[in-house]
Amino acid sequence: MSSFFEPSFDPAGGEKPQGRIRLMQFLFIFCFALYGLRLFNMQVISGDQYRQRSYDIARRTTVIPARRGEIFDRGAGEPVVLNDDTFAVFITPAEVPGGMIPELITNVASILGVPRREVEEKIPPQYYYLYQPLEIAGNVSFRTVAALAENVDTLQGLSWQSKPIRNYGEIGSLSHIVGYVGNITRDELTALYNDGYKQDDVIGKMGLERQYDKILRGSDGLETRTVDVRGRRITGDNERQAPIMGKNLVLTIDRDIQLLAEKALGERMGAAVVMKPDGEVLAMVSYPWYDPNLFNRSNISAEYTRLSDDPNKPFLNRAIQSSYPPASTFKILMSTALLSENLINPEQRINCTGGIDYGNRLWRCWARGGHGWVNLQQALAVSCDIYFWVAGRDNVGVDRIISYAHDFGYGELTGIDLPGEIEGFIPTQQWKERRYHERWLAGDTMNMAIGQGFTLVTPLQITNLVATVINDGIGYRPHVLKEVRDPVTGVVEQIVKPEEIHNMQDRVNKRVFETVRRNMRTVVTEGSARYPDNIRVVELAGKTGTAEIGLADRWHCWFTAYGPYNTTNRDEQVIATVLVEASNPWDWWAPYAVAIIFQGIFAGQSYEEAVRALGLQYMTPVQGRRE
Repeated sequence: MSSFFEPSFDPAGGEKPQGRIRLMQFLFIFCFALYGLRLFNMQVISGDQYRQRSYDIARRTTVIPARRGEIFDRGAGEPVVLNDDTFAVFITPAEVPGGMIPELITNVASILGVPRREVEEKIPPQYYYLYQPLEIAGNVSFRTVAALAENVDTLQGLSWQSKPIRNYGEIGSLSHIVGYVGNITRDELTALYNDGYKQDDVIGKMGLERQYDKILRGSDGLETRTVDVRGRRITGDNERQAPIMGKNLVLTIDRDIQLLAEKALGERMGAAVVMKPDGEVLAMVSYPWYDPNLFNRSNISAEYTRLSDDPNKPFLNRAIQSSYPPASTFKILMSTALLSENLINPEQRINCTGGIDYGNRLWRCWARGGHGWVNLQQALAVSCDIYFWVAGRDNVGVDRIISYAHDFGYGELTGIDLPGEIEGFIPTQQWKERRYHERWLAGDTMNMAIGQGFTLVTPLQITNLVATVINDGIGYRPHVLKEVRDPVTGVVEQIVKPEEIHNMQDRVNKRVFETVRRNMRTVVTEGSARYPDNIRVVELAGKTGTAEIGLADRWHCWFTAYGPYNTTNRDEQVIATVLVEASNPWDWWAPYAVAIIFQGIFAGQSYEEAVRALGLQYMTPVQGRRE
């Protein structure tokens, strides 16, 4: 029997390689069976998987940005912040013919009118094989998109779509409250990825835009289309999931009062806060401010750098992000402590001769000629330093002062719903020993008793102290959000209610606060604020303050007041605090600014009308330190 590979003989005399033929036949059959099995696996067993992959390759999904919720003032009329429709331009790198991306970037940058480098940075080489559209420019006008469309045949891989942007209008001093939006950074994406944030998302950067970003941002939509091998859209096979607009915010801010306070402060570096006793902020002004519409431009980085480098710090909300010595406004706190602890007979008089000798130095009252014999009420009215120096050193003591300061919320966050608030600072004996390696002296207590020394507070904290006095010892969390509403139906979905943050009623009798309020009234009727703030339209009670900063001709100027004084209905009452920084030329303006604010609110007048009604249109700066 012959072998499988044994050759056979051809009758013609040749030799036939039958073994090789059979081998080749076997190999062909094996390969055909192998390919058949592979084809069967791809088409039958794994057919669904490959069909889905093919389907995915032929599909292009585009995100449809959601419109952010609009922001309204307390009247919920015209929005303070709304949305404008513009365009965003994209490049899909994998759709650009090979090696043509640099040329495409050059041409697109020329039409957009932006530096080539700015586009190039958004499409690094490692992204050249992505089928995902990458945004290279936002806030593009219709005219620019039309110019791109005219050259679409030579700009393969380029696309555009409508994209809403924020329109802040003539927002003025509201910029510190509202904030602005911008593209998400890499660090922000890392922190917020698990909350559903994505690359190229627009998020709030400051103010309410940041604080309530998750409420304002809404949900993006999706548009999915089928394309052929050249990337051209195939009609009739598109899917669209509509975006959902973010919720609308209604603020506690009154736009008219905001403008009134803004003009009353004027172009003076400082802050103004107008608030109701239950914590509703009616106005919050910090000067200088910035225009958030600047961040809708293409050169965002340049604008941000310019504002950040400005020595006047326009990004700083001085009402909550900057702290100052409270000066004589601190005497409200001292009066409360003296009365509550029965540390001194309120009728006991201390002789102010203009100065006292203590610790090998002469302590001079702000009134160099002295106030004469004054009791507690008179001392607060005329802001006598010597009275509170002696009472603070000999009667209250540093520990009680610190305790009452914390009871009023000093040295702690108020918790207002704006990012970046600071705590201020209340010093202690232990802190001074650690910081300066010196023990606390009675002179430190004397300084603290009149709001000087190491103590630092924010304008909002002083406003909240007055609110606590009005509320008989209850302080509420300040807030600027009033309601959250559905953007389509207008239905109110959330209401912010007053939230108690500290309560002194277990420690301080209501009669004490009645006496403190009565004494604050005498500041206006017969004391240091009687000329600017004893106005006819509403009875005020308040306290002046002049904080020394070590310069002979510059002081921080404070005035805080509330009105009407002659009512028990707290819903009718308003608190206003104005700080004018020592960086301004000295003009003792804070009491006049508060008078203008109250005149405007209670007489229903504009700034200009209030100034005329108070006879301040011809006022010249007041020189010299005054309490």
